[in-house]
Amino acid sequence: MIKTENVSFRYPSQETEELFALHDINISIKKGEFVAVLGHNGSGKSTFAKLLNALLLPNFGVVYINGMETKDISNLWNIRQTAGMVFQNPDNQIVATVVEEDVAFGPENLGIPPLEIRKRVDESLIDVGMFEYRKHSPHLLSGGQKQRIAIAGILSMKPKCIILDEPTAMLDPSGRKEVIETIIKLNKEENITIVLITHYMDEAVNADKVYVMGDGKIALEGTPKQVFSKVKEIKELGLDVPQITELAQMLIDEGVDLPSDILTVQEMVVELCQLK
Repeated sequence: MIKTENVSFRYPSQETEELFALHDINISIKKGEFVAVLGHNGSGKSTFAKLLNALLLPNFGVVYINGMETKDISNLWNIRQTAGMVFQNPDNQIVATVVEEDVAFGPENLGIPPLEIRKRVDESLIDVGMFEYRKHSPHLLSGGQKQRIAIAGILSMKPKCIILDEPTAMLDPSGRKEVIETIIKLNKEENITIVLITHYMDEAVNADKVYVMGDGKIALEGTPKQVFSKVKEIKELGLDVPQITELAQMLIDEGVDLPSDILTVQEMVVELCQLK
């Protein structure tokens, strides 16, 4: 679904020199995978997200979305239909004064017939758990509900992949939980490829694969268990590990016989119950 080959990108600076935001990125994401891309501010993860939607084009290397090269301008329309983008602030993506009209905006611009638009809008709102709010005004909704409306707007265009650039950064814990549950549901039940850009470690626990970025490069990659067991390396990159993983590491340091790749409360409970 997504493949990058030796991708590097730089923003033109206001001075004479240009600095690379991304260096030699090689990532491969299969159809139906849930991939989390982690990194602190300035690590290059949001730049990477924009390259996947052809909002930015690489200076060096190639980005393929479902076999289409992003540098080929004739692919632009199909790429953005294939890979939908959800941004950090849902208010920047909401364009209508009624929820169902906002969700219909995308397919209307694609020239979809009215009856099909009606069907897509209803299905998308049901998928994100917001159907009962279809007649509401978006500005009266909570942050988490707004972000789910933004996701529904992307879903209504039938993408094969959704790229989410820190979609929970502006939300409270309740809103974060709503959005992450929606993302997991879309991935598991609808087989939509998910690329989640985040700096919240707990959000990456359910991913199939995790990439950790630092200084514009891929610093770590693997399954959540493989990546989060490397507590020292992650902290050196300016990040935290999930709280349960950190607790497990503290207990291990005190001599408790536990695996270093515990990610969830349930796993911790099982391991503690098995101790003699």
